[in-house]
Amino acid sequence: MSALAFSRWREDYRLFILGLLSFVAATIGRRAMRKLWPSWPRIHMTGMAASYILMVTAFYVDNGPNLPLWRELPPLAFWILPTLIGARILINAQLRHPLVRQMGERDL
Repeated sequence: MSALAFSRWREDYRLFILGLLSFVAATIGRRAMRKLWPSWPRIHMTGMAASYILMVTAFYVDNGPNLPLWRELPPLAFWILPTLIGARILINAQLRHPLVRQMGERDL
C-alpha cells in the first residue's frame, strides 16, 4: 500500500493517510485484547470497527465515482456515509455485547 501511494502521491495521499489510521486503530484494538487493558472489550471493538470504517471510507473515496449507485452522490458522501453507518452499528454492538455490558456494570 505504501509503495503504491508514494509512487502516485498527489493522487493517493488521502488513501495512504486513511490506511495508516486504519492500521493504528486495528493495532490498538488488538493490543487491548491481547494485554487485557481495563475496559478492553470496548477498546477492542472500537479499534476494530474504526479500522474497518476507515478502510471502507478509503474504498469509496477511491472507487465511489465509478460505482453505479454511488456515482450519483456528491463526493462528500464518500467520506461521511461509511462513518455514519459504521458508528451506528458500533454503538448498537457496544450496548448489546455481554462483555461490554458486564464491564460497565463492574465500573459502577
